[in-house]
Amino acid sequence: MQENIIVIDDDTGIQDLLRELFTAQGYQVHVFADAHQALAALQKLNELELSRTLVISDLMMPGITGMEVLHKIRDLGIDVPCVLVTAHASVETAVQALKQGAHDYITKPINLTEIDIIVRRALKIRGMERDYKKLQQQVVGTSSFEGIYSRSHKMHKIFQLIEAVARTHSNVMIHGESGTGKEMVARAIHQRSDRRDHPFVAINCSAIPEQLLESELFGHKRGAFTGANENRKGLFQESEKGIIFLDEIGDMPISLQAKLLRVIQERKVKPVGDNRLMDIDVRIIAATHQDLKKAVAEGRFREDLYYRLCVIPIEIPPLRDRSEDITILAEHFVSKHCARNKMPLKTFSRRALAKLMRLRWPGNVRELENAVERALVLSVGDVIDETDIQMDTYRSGGASTVDDFFSKLPTLEQLEAEYIKYVLTQVDSKKDRASEVLGINRKSLYRKEKTYGIRAGARALTSAGQDLSQNLKHNEIMSRVDEKHFPGSHFPRDL
Repeated sequence: MQENIIVIDDDTGIQDLLRELFTAQGYQVHVFADAHQALAALQKLNELELSRTLVISDLMMPGITGMEVLHKIRDLGIDVPCVLVTAHASVETAVQALKQGAHDYITKPINLTEIDIIVRRALKIRGMERDYKKLQQQVVGTSSFEGIYSRSHKMHKIFQLIEAVARTHSNVMIHGESGTGKEMVARAIHQRSDRRDHPFVAINCSAIPEQLLESELFGHKRGAFTGANENRKGLFQESEKGIIFLDEIGDMPISLQAKLLRVIQERKVKPVGDNRLMDIDVRIIAATHQDLKKAVAEGRFREDLYYRLCVIPIEIPPLRDRSEDITILAEHFVSKHCARNKMPLKTFSRRALAKLMRLRWPGNVRELENAVERALVLSVGDVIDETDIQMDTYRSGGASTVDDFFSKLPTLEQLEAEYIKYVLTQVDSKKDRASEVLGINRKSLYRKEKTYGIRAGARALTSAGQDLSQNLKHNEIMSRVDEKHFPGSHFPRDL
Protein backbone atom coordinates (compact mmCIF):
# COMPACT_ATOMS: atom_id res chain seq x y z
CA MET A 1 0.00 0.00 0.00
CA GLN A 2 1.26 3.49 -0.92
CA GLU A 3 2.11 5.98 1.81
CA ASN A 4 -0.02 9.14 1.82
CA ILE A 5 1.19 12.71 2.20
CA ILE A 6 -1.47 15.35 2.84
CA VAL A 7 -0.30 18.91 2.10
CA ILE A 8 -2.25 21.84 3.57
CA ASP A 9 -1.07 25.19 2.19
CA ASP A 10 -2.78 28.15 0.54
CA ASP A 11 0.36 28.93 -1.51
CA THR A 12 -0.05 27.31 -4.94
CA GLY A 13 3.70 27.48 -5.50
CA ILE A 14 4.36 25.39 -2.38
CA GLN A 15 1.54 23.03 -3.38
CA ASP A 16 3.09 22.37 -6.80
CA LEU A 17 6.60 22.05 -5.37
CA LEU A 18 5.66 19.44 -2.75
CA ARG A 19 3.33 17.56 -5.08
CA GLU A 20 6.07 17.22 -7.69
CA LEU A 21 8.75 16.27 -5.14
CA PHE A 22 6.83 13.52 -3.35
CA THR A 23 4.86 12.15 -6.33
CA ALA A 24 8.19 11.51 -8.08
CA GLN A 25 9.25 9.43 -5.07
CA GLY A 26 6.20 7.18 -5.21
CA TYR A 27 4.05 8.79 -2.52
CA GLN A 28 0.32 9.41 -2.99
CA VAL A 29 0.03 13.18 -2.54
CA HIS A 30 -3.21 15.02 -1.68
CA VAL A 31 -3.06 18.83 -1.75
CA PHE A 32 -5.55 21.12 0.02
CA ALA A 33 -5.76 24.89 0.21
CA ASP A 34 -8.60 24.58 2.75
CA ALA A 35 -7.71 22.94 6.09
CA HIS A 36 -11.32 21.91 6.79
CA GLN A 37 -11.41 19.87 3.57
CA ALA A 38 -8.13 18.23 4.56
CA LEU A 39 -9.53 17.29 7.99
CA ALA A 40 -12.63 15.83 6.34
CA ALA A 41 -10.42 13.74 4.05
CA LEU A 42 -8.41 12.48 7.04
CA GLN A 43 -11.58 11.35 8.79
CA LYS A 44 -12.48 9.18 5.80
CA LEU A 45 -9.24 7.19 5.97
CA ASN A 46 -9.41 3.82 7.69
CA GLU A 47 -7.02 2.67 10.41
CA LEU A 48 -4.55 1.00 8.01
CA GLU A 49 -4.41 4.04 5.71
CA LEU A 50 -3.90 6.42 8.66
CA SER A 51 -0.94 4.31 9.79
CA ARG A 52 0.71 5.18 6.44
CA THR A 53 -0.20 8.88 6.33
CA LEU A 54 1.75 12.08 7.10
CA VAL A 55 0.50 15.68 7.17
CA ILE A 56 2.52 18.73 6.05
CA SER A 57 0.76 21.97 7.01
CA ASP A 58 1.60 25.63 6.65
CA LEU A 59 1.67 27.34 10.04
CA MET A 60 0.19 30.69 8.99
CA MET A 61 -2.95 30.41 6.86
CA PRO A 62 -6.08 32.55 6.59
CA GLY A 63 -8.97 31.28 8.69
CA ILE A 64 -7.14 28.51 10.54
CA THR A 65 -3.50 28.19 11.62
CA GLY A 66 -1.30 25.13 11.35
CA MET A 67 -1.26 24.91 15.14
CA GLU A 68 -5.08 24.77 15.14
CA VAL A 69 -4.93 22.05 12.48
CA LEU A 70 -2.62 20.11 14.79
CA HIS A 71 -5.06 20.51 17.71
CA LYS A 72 -8.08 19.48 15.61
CA ILE A 73 -6.29 16.35 14.39
CA ARG A 74 -5.58 15.37 18.00
CA ASP A 75 -9.15 16.23 19.11
CA LEU A 76 -10.53 13.96 16.40
CA GLY A 77 -8.40 11.14 17.77
CA ILE A 78 -6.43 10.85 14.52
CA ASP A 79 -2.89 9.62 15.08
CA VAL A 80 -0.69 10.85 12.21
CA PRO A 81 2.71 12.60 12.23
CA CYS A 82 2.48 16.32 11.40
CA VAL A 83 5.24 18.54 9.99
CA LEU A 84 4.64 22.31 10.20
CA VAL A 85 6.06 24.75 7.65
CA THR A 86 6.39 28.49 8.23
CA ALA A 87 8.11 31.59 6.96
CA HIS A 88 7.89 33.09 10.44
CA ALA A 89 10.73 31.19 12.04
CA SER A 90 11.37 31.41 15.74
CA VAL A 91 12.71 29.06 18.37
CA GLU A 92 9.66 29.73 20.55
CA THR A 93 7.24 28.72 17.81
CA ALA A 94 9.24 25.60 17.03
CA VAL A 95 9.32 24.52 20.67
CA GLN A 96 5.60 25.22 21.07
CA ALA A 97 4.79 23.17 17.95
CA LEU A 98 6.84 20.21 19.17
CA LYS A 99 5.24 20.41 22.64
CA GLN A 100 1.80 20.33 21.04
CA GLY A 101 2.64 17.08 19.26
CA ALA A 102 4.18 18.13 15.92
CA HIS A 103 6.70 15.62 14.60
CA ASP A 104 8.99 18.31 13.23
CA TYR A 105 9.24 21.89 12.01
CA ILE A 106 10.74 23.44 8.87
CA THR A 107 11.10 27.04 7.68
CA LYS A 108 10.57 28.69 4.30
CA PRO A 109 12.13 28.84 1.81
CA ILE A 110 11.80 25.07 1.86
CA ASN A 111 15.01 23.08 1.54
CA LEU A 112 13.92 20.05 -0.52
CA THR A 113 16.66 17.80 0.84
CA GLU A 114 15.76 18.72 4.41
CA ILE A 115 12.02 18.13 4.05
CA ASP A 116 12.68 14.88 2.18
CA ILE A 117 14.80 13.61 5.10
CA ILE A 118 12.19 14.73 7.67
CA VAL A 119 9.35 12.98 5.83
CA ARG A 120 11.32 9.76 5.27
CA ARG A 121 12.36 9.66 8.92
CA ALA A 122 8.80 10.32 10.17
CA LEU A 123 7.29 7.60 7.98
CA LYS A 124 10.05 5.17 8.92
CA ILE A 125 9.38 5.74 12.63
CA ARG A 126 5.66 5.36 11.94
CA GLY A 127 6.33 2.05 10.20
CA MET A 128 8.39 0.82 13.15
CA GLU A 129 5.57 1.77 15.53
CA ARG A 130 3.11 -0.09 13.28
CA ASP A 131 5.28 -3.22 13.25
CA TYR A 132 5.78 -3.05 17.01
CA LYS A 133 2.06 -2.71 17.61
CA LYS A 134 1.38 -5.71 15.35
CA LEU A 135 4.01 -7.76 17.18
CA GLN A 136 2.62 -6.69 20.56
CA GLN A 137 -0.87 -7.73 19.50
CA GLN A 138 0.41 -11.16 18.45
CA VAL A 139 2.23 -11.61 21.77
CA VAL A 140 -0.64 -10.65 24.07
CA GLY A 141 -3.44 -11.86 21.80
CA THR A 142 -5.10 -8.47 21.43
CA SER A 143 -6.22 -6.58 18.36
CA SER A 144 -7.82 -3.38 17.24
CA PHE A 145 -10.34 -3.44 14.42
CA GLU A 146 -11.38 0.00 13.15
CA GLY A 147 -10.92 1.39 16.66
CA ILE A 148 -12.66 -1.53 18.42
CA TYR A 149 -10.24 -3.08 20.92
CA SER A 150 -10.68 -6.71 21.90
CA ARG A 151 -8.87 -9.96 22.66
CA SER A 152 -12.17 -11.83 22.92
CA HIS A 153 -12.80 -14.76 20.60
CA LYS A 154 -16.46 -13.70 20.40
CA MET A 155 -15.52 -10.22 19.19
CA HIS A 156 -12.95 -11.57 16.72
CA LYS A 157 -15.73 -13.60 15.14
CA ILE A 158 -17.72 -10.38 14.82
CA PHE A 159 -14.72 -8.70 13.16
CA GLN A 160 -14.69 -11.51 10.58
CA LEU A 161 -18.43 -11.08 10.06
CA ILE A 162 -17.98 -7.33 9.55
CA GLU A 163 -15.36 -8.02 6.85
CA ALA A 164 -17.78 -10.32 5.03
CA VAL A 165 -20.83 -8.08 5.49
CA ALA A 166 -19.03 -4.90 4.39
CA ARG A 167 -18.57 -6.27 0.85
CA THR A 168 -22.33 -6.61 0.36
CA HIS A 169 -25.21 -4.13 0.12
CA SER A 170 -27.57 -6.07 2.40
CA ASN A 171 -29.29 -4.43 5.34
CA VAL A 172 -27.82 -5.25 8.76
CA MET A 173 -29.44 -5.49 12.20
CA ILE A 174 -27.08 -5.03 15.17
CA HIS A 175 -28.39 -6.24 18.52
CA GLY A 176 -26.77 -5.62 21.88
CA GLU A 177 -27.24 -4.01 25.26
CA SER A 178 -26.78 -0.26 25.68
CA GLY A 179 -23.12 0.71 25.71
CA THR A 180 -21.77 -2.36 23.89
CA GLY A 181 -20.62 -0.35 20.86
CA LYS A 182 -23.35 -0.89 18.26
CA GLU A 183 -22.57 2.37 16.46
CA MET A 184 -18.84 1.53 16.36
CA VAL A 185 -19.68 -1.76 14.63
CA ALA A 186 -21.87 0.11 12.15
CA ARG A 187 -19.05 2.59 11.44
CA ALA A 188 -16.61 -0.30 10.98
CA ILE A 189 -18.91 -1.77 8.31
CA HIS A 190 -19.04 1.64 6.62
CA GLN A 191 -15.24 2.03 6.69
CA ARG A 192 -14.70 -1.43 5.18
CA SER A 193 -17.36 -1.04 2.48
CA ASP A 194 -17.25 0.53 -0.98
CA ARG A 195 -19.48 3.31 0.41
CA ARG A 196 -16.76 4.60 2.72
CA ASP A 197 -16.18 7.75 0.63
CA HIS A 198 -19.83 8.71 1.07
CA PRO A 199 -21.70 9.84 4.21
CA PHE A 200 -22.35 7.81 7.35
CA VAL A 201 -25.42 9.37 8.98
CA ALA A 202 -26.62 8.23 12.41
CA ILE A 203 -29.94 8.94 14.10
CA ASN A 204 -31.34 7.71 17.42
CA CYS A 205 -34.98 6.87 16.78
CA SER A 206 -35.84 7.08 20.49
CA ALA A 207 -34.36 10.56 20.96
CA ILE A 208 -36.65 12.44 18.56
CA PRO A 209 -40.38 13.06 19.14
CA GLU A 210 -42.68 11.08 16.86
CA GLN A 211 -44.04 14.18 15.12
CA LEU A 212 -40.53 15.28 14.12
CA LEU A 213 -38.96 11.90 13.29
CA GLU A 214 -40.69 11.57 9.90
CA SER A 215 -39.43 14.99 8.85
CA GLU A 216 -35.91 14.16 10.08
CA LEU A 217 -35.80 10.94 8.08
CA PHE A 218 -37.59 11.92 4.88
CA GLY A 219 -37.38 15.73 4.82
CA HIS A 220 -40.19 18.22 4.34
CA LYS A 221 -41.53 20.80 1.92
CA ARG A 222 -41.86 24.44 2.86
CA GLY A 223 -45.21 25.09 4.53
CA ALA A 224 -45.82 21.39 5.28
CA PHE A 225 -46.38 22.23 8.95
CA THR A 226 -45.94 25.08 11.38
CA GLY A 227 -42.29 26.08 11.46
CA ALA A 228 -41.43 24.52 8.08
CA ASN A 229 -40.08 27.75 6.61
CA GLU A 230 -38.00 26.17 3.86
CA ASN A 231 -37.53 22.93 1.95
CA ARG A 232 -35.32 20.54 3.87
CA LYS A 233 -33.63 17.30 2.92
CA GLY A 234 -34.14 14.32 5.17
CA LEU A 235 -31.38 12.09 6.50
CA PHE A 236 -32.03 9.46 3.82
CA GLN A 237 -31.16 12.04 1.16
CA GLU A 238 -28.24 13.35 3.23
CA SER A 239 -26.75 9.85 3.29
CA GLU A 240 -27.06 9.34 -0.49
CA LYS A 241 -24.69 6.57 -1.72
CA GLY A 242 -23.60 6.08 1.89
CA ILE A 243 -25.06 4.42 4.99
CA ILE A 244 -27.82 5.52 7.34
CA PHE A 245 -27.65 4.10 10.86
CA LEU A 246 -31.03 3.81 12.58
CA ASP A 247 -30.19 3.34 16.25
CA GLU A 248 -32.86 2.02 18.64
CA ILE A 249 -35.10 1.09 15.73
CA GLY A 250 -37.33 -0.80 18.18
CA ASP A 251 -38.58 2.54 19.52
CA MET A 252 -39.81 3.74 16.11
CA PRO A 253 -43.58 4.45 16.21
CA ILE A 254 -45.67 1.79 14.45
CA SER A 255 -47.20 4.42 12.14
CA LEU A 256 -43.76 5.40 10.85
CA GLN A 257 -42.66 1.78 10.43
CA ALA A 258 -45.05 1.39 7.46
CA LYS A 259 -43.49 4.41 5.73
CA LEU A 260 -39.98 3.10 6.36
CA LEU A 261 -40.99 -0.25 4.88
CA ARG A 262 -42.17 1.49 1.71
CA VAL A 263 -38.88 3.39 1.45
CA ILE A 264 -36.95 0.12 1.69
CA GLN A 265 -39.14 -1.60 -0.90
CA GLU A 266 -39.28 1.23 -3.45
CA ARG A 267 -35.90 2.87 -2.77
CA LYS A 268 -37.70 6.22 -2.87
CA VAL A 269 -38.61 8.83 -0.25
CA LYS A 270 -41.46 11.32 -0.17
CA PRO A 271 -40.80 14.45 1.94
CA VAL A 272 -43.58 15.55 4.29
CA GLY A 273 -46.00 17.81 2.40
CA ASP A 274 -44.61 16.86 -1.02
CA ASN A 275 -46.22 14.68 -3.69
CA ARG A 276 -42.97 13.83 -5.46
CA LEU A 277 -41.03 10.62 -4.88
CA MET A 278 -37.26 10.98 -4.89
CA ASP A 279 -34.86 8.15 -5.73
CA ILE A 280 -32.28 7.18 -3.10
CA ASP A 281 -29.29 4.86 -3.00
CA VAL A 282 -28.72 4.19 0.69
CA ARG A 283 -27.69 1.15 2.70
CA ILE A 284 -29.50 0.73 6.03
CA ILE A 285 -27.91 -0.50 9.25
CA ALA A 286 -30.30 -0.68 12.20
CA ALA A 287 -29.62 -1.39 15.86
CA THR A 288 -31.60 -2.12 19.00
CA HIS A 289 -31.24 -3.40 22.56
CA GLN A 290 -34.78 -4.80 22.47
CA ASP A 291 -36.00 -8.29 21.60
CA LEU A 292 -37.64 -7.44 18.27
CA LYS A 293 -39.12 -10.92 17.83
CA LYS A 294 -40.99 -10.39 21.10
CA ALA A 295 -41.99 -6.90 19.92
CA VAL A 296 -43.34 -8.46 16.69
CA ALA A 297 -45.33 -11.01 18.70
CA GLU A 298 -46.78 -8.21 20.84
CA GLY A 299 -47.68 -6.10 17.80
CA ARG A 300 -45.22 -3.30 18.61
CA PHE A 301 -43.03 -3.93 15.56
CA ARG A 302 -44.01 -4.90 12.04
CA GLU A 303 -42.98 -8.41 11.08
CA ASP A 304 -42.42 -7.50 7.40
CA LEU A 305 -40.17 -4.58 8.40
CA TYR A 306 -38.23 -6.82 10.79
CA TYR A 307 -37.35 -9.25 8.00
CA ARG A 308 -36.46 -6.40 5.63
CA LEU A 309 -34.02 -4.92 8.15
CA CYS A 310 -32.66 -8.12 9.67
CA VAL A 311 -31.12 -9.61 6.52
CA ILE A 312 -27.80 -10.00 8.33
CA PRO A 313 -28.01 -10.07 12.16
CA ILE A 314 -25.00 -9.20 14.33
CA GLU A 315 -25.19 -9.90 18.06
CA ILE A 316 -22.70 -7.99 20.25
CA PRO A 317 -21.99 -9.74 23.57
CA PRO A 318 -22.16 -7.67 26.77
CA LEU A 319 -18.88 -6.82 28.49
CA ARG A 320 -19.59 -9.26 31.35
CA ASP A 321 -19.47 -12.11 28.79
CA ARG A 322 -16.05 -11.04 27.49
CA SER A 323 -14.24 -10.05 30.65
CA GLU A 324 -10.89 -10.63 28.93
CA ASP A 325 -11.51 -7.31 27.15
CA ILE A 326 -11.76 -5.23 30.32
CA THR A 327 -8.03 -4.63 30.83
CA ILE A 328 -7.22 -3.85 27.20
CA LEU A 329 -10.19 -1.49 26.97
CA ALA A 330 -9.27 0.22 30.25
CA GLU A 331 -5.68 0.75 29.08
CA HIS A 332 -6.91 2.06 25.72
CA PHE A 333 -9.24 4.54 27.44
CA VAL A 334 -6.40 5.75 29.69
CA SER A 335 -4.22 6.42 26.62
CA LYS A 336 -7.11 8.11 24.83
CA HIS A 337 -8.08 10.46 27.67
CA CYS A 338 -4.49 11.24 28.67
CA ALA A 339 -3.83 12.36 25.09
CA ARG A 340 -7.10 14.31 24.90
CA ASN A 341 -6.40 16.12 28.19
CA LYS A 342 -2.68 16.55 27.42
CA MET A 343 -1.74 14.58 30.56
CA PRO A 344 1.28 12.31 31.06
CA LEU A 345 0.38 8.68 30.39
CA LYS A 346 -0.81 6.85 33.51
CA THR A 347 -0.96 3.15 34.29
CA PHE A 348 -3.13 0.91 36.48
CA SER A 349 -1.90 -0.83 39.59
CA ARG A 350 -2.47 -4.59 39.75
CA ARG A 351 -5.11 -4.11 42.43
CA ALA A 352 -6.92 -1.51 40.31
CA LEU A 353 -7.09 -3.91 37.35
CA ALA A 354 -8.35 -6.65 39.68
CA LYS A 355 -11.07 -4.33 40.90
CA LEU A 356 -12.12 -3.48 37.34
CA MET A 357 -12.32 -7.20 36.57
CA ARG A 358 -14.67 -7.80 39.50
CA LEU A 359 -17.22 -5.18 38.48
CA ARG A 360 -20.36 -6.18 36.57
CA TRP A 361 -20.50 -3.21 34.12
CA PRO A 362 -24.25 -3.17 33.37
CA GLY A 363 -23.55 -0.10 31.20
CA ASN A 364 -20.93 -2.12 29.29
CA VAL A 365 -18.06 -0.43 27.42
CA ARG A 366 -19.55 3.05 27.77
CA GLU A 367 -19.72 2.69 31.57
CA LEU A 368 -16.17 1.35 31.68
CA GLU A 369 -14.89 4.35 29.73
CA ASN A 370 -16.69 6.75 32.07
CA ALA A 371 -15.24 4.97 35.10
CA VAL A 372 -11.71 5.05 33.68
CA GLU A 373 -11.96 8.75 32.81
CA ARG A 374 -13.25 9.51 36.30
CA ALA A 375 -10.44 7.49 37.93
CA LEU A 376 -7.92 9.29 35.73
CA VAL A 377 -9.11 12.66 37.03
CA LEU A 378 -9.22 11.53 40.66
CA SER A 379 -5.84 9.78 40.71
CA VAL A 380 -2.72 11.48 42.01
CA GLY A 381 0.62 10.55 40.45
CA ASP A 382 1.38 8.26 37.53
CA VAL A 383 -0.50 5.18 38.81
CA ILE A 384 -4.27 4.67 39.08
CA ASP A 385 -4.92 2.67 42.24
CA GLU A 386 -8.01 0.75 43.36
CA THR A 387 -9.09 3.63 45.62
CA ASP A 388 -9.38 5.88 42.54
CA ILE A 389 -12.15 3.63 41.22
CA GLN A 390 -15.06 4.64 43.42
CA MET A 391 -16.93 1.60 44.69
CA ASP A 392 -19.92 3.64 45.86
CA THR A 393 -20.58 4.44 42.22
CA TYR A 394 -19.22 1.37 40.48
CA ARG A 395 -19.88 -1.55 42.79
CA SER A 396 -18.84 -5.16 42.19
CA GLY A 397 -21.36 -7.57 40.72
CA GLY A 398 -21.81 -9.54 43.94
CA ALA A 399 -22.23 -6.45 46.09
CA SER A 400 -24.67 -4.90 43.67
CA THR A 401 -26.79 -8.05 43.50
CA VAL A 402 -26.89 -8.70 47.24
CA ASP A 403 -27.50 -5.03 48.03
CA ASP A 404 -30.34 -4.93 45.51
CA PHE A 405 -31.86 -8.06 47.04
CA PHE A 406 -31.72 -6.73 50.60
CA SER A 407 -32.92 -3.28 49.51
CA LYS A 408 -36.27 -4.93 48.80
CA LEU A 409 -36.44 -5.83 52.55
CA PRO A 410 -37.29 -9.54 52.08
CA THR A 411 -39.06 -11.47 54.82
CA LEU A 412 -37.21 -14.20 56.70
CA GLU A 413 -39.18 -16.78 54.71
CA GLN A 414 -38.11 -15.21 51.40
CA LEU A 415 -34.51 -15.04 52.58
CA GLU A 416 -34.60 -18.68 53.70
CA ALA A 417 -36.10 -19.82 50.40
CA GLU A 418 -33.43 -17.93 48.48
CA TYR A 419 -30.64 -19.51 50.50
CA ILE A 420 -32.03 -23.02 50.16
CA LYS A 421 -32.16 -22.60 46.37
CA TYR A 422 -28.58 -21.38 46.40
CA VAL A 423 -27.33 -24.31 48.49
CA LEU A 424 -29.17 -26.86 46.36
CA THR A 425 -27.51 -25.49 43.25
CA GLN A 426 -24.07 -25.56 44.87
CA VAL A 427 -24.41 -29.26 45.82
CA ASP A 428 -26.04 -30.34 42.53
CA SER A 429 -29.38 -30.91 44.29
CA LYS A 430 -27.95 -33.67 46.51
CA LYS A 431 -30.35 -33.70 49.45
CA ASP A 432 -27.97 -35.31 51.98
CA ARG A 433 -25.26 -32.74 51.31
CA ALA A 434 -27.77 -29.85 51.26
CA SER A 435 -29.23 -30.98 54.60
CA GLU A 436 -25.74 -31.12 56.09
CA VAL A 437 -24.89 -27.58 54.87
CA LEU A 438 -28.23 -26.17 56.05
CA GLY A 439 -28.05 -27.94 59.42
CA ILE A 440 -31.44 -29.62 59.08
CA ASN A 441 -32.57 -33.19 58.38
CA ARG A 442 -33.82 -34.40 54.99
CA LYS A 443 -37.44 -34.48 56.15
CA SER A 444 -37.26 -30.78 57.11
CA LEU A 445 -35.63 -29.97 53.79
CA TYR A 446 -38.41 -31.70 51.81
CA ARG A 447 -41.02 -29.85 53.88
CA LYS A 448 -39.36 -26.46 53.22
CA GLU A 449 -39.07 -27.23 49.48
CA LYS A 450 -42.80 -27.92 49.41
CA THR A 451 -43.61 -24.83 51.48
CA TYR A 452 -41.55 -22.49 49.33
CA GLY A 453 -42.47 -24.13 46.03
CA ILE A 454 -38.91 -25.20 45.25
CA ARG A 455 -38.95 -27.85 42.53
CA ALA A 456 -37.15 -31.07 43.32
CA GLY A 457 -33.83 -31.20 41.49
CA ALA A 458 -34.14 -27.55 40.47
CA ARG A 459 -30.92 -26.25 39.02
CA ALA A 460 -31.92 -22.66 38.30
CA LEU A 461 -31.46 -19.86 40.81
CA THR A 462 -33.11 -16.50 41.11
CA SER A 463 -30.99 -13.66 39.76
CA ALA A 464 -29.62 -12.79 43.20
CA GLY A 465 -28.63 -16.36 44.00
CA GLN A 466 -27.13 -16.96 40.54
CA ASP A 467 -25.03 -13.80 40.63
CA LEU A 468 -23.92 -14.60 44.20
CA SER A 469 -22.87 -18.08 43.05
CA GLN A 470 -20.91 -16.67 40.11
CA ASN A 471 -19.24 -14.11 42.31
CA LEU A 472 -18.15 -16.75 44.87
CA LYS A 473 -16.73 -18.96 42.12
CA HIS A 474 -14.92 -16.00 40.57
CA ASN A 475 -13.35 -15.04 43.90
CA GLU A 476 -12.24 -18.65 44.49
CA ILE A 477 -10.56 -18.76 41.09
CA MET A 478 -8.93 -15.35 41.58
CA SER A 479 -7.55 -16.50 44.94
CA ARG A 480 -5.90 -19.45 43.24
CA VAL A 481 -4.45 -17.12 40.61
CA ASP A 482 -3.10 -14.87 43.37
CA GLU A 483 -1.37 -17.77 45.12
CA LYS A 484 0.07 -19.19 41.92
CA HIS A 485 1.31 -16.01 40.26
CA PHE A 486 1.61 -13.55 43.15
CA PRO A 487 2.59 -15.57 46.27
CA GLY A 488 1.91 -13.79 49.52
CA SER A 489 -0.40 -11.17 47.99
CA HIS A 490 -4.19 -11.21 47.70
CA PHE A 491 -6.68 -9.16 45.77
CA PRO A 492 -9.40 -7.64 47.95
CA ARG A 493 -12.63 -9.61 47.81
CA ASP A 494 -15.90 -7.71 47.90
CA LEU A 495 -19.25 -9.50 48.17
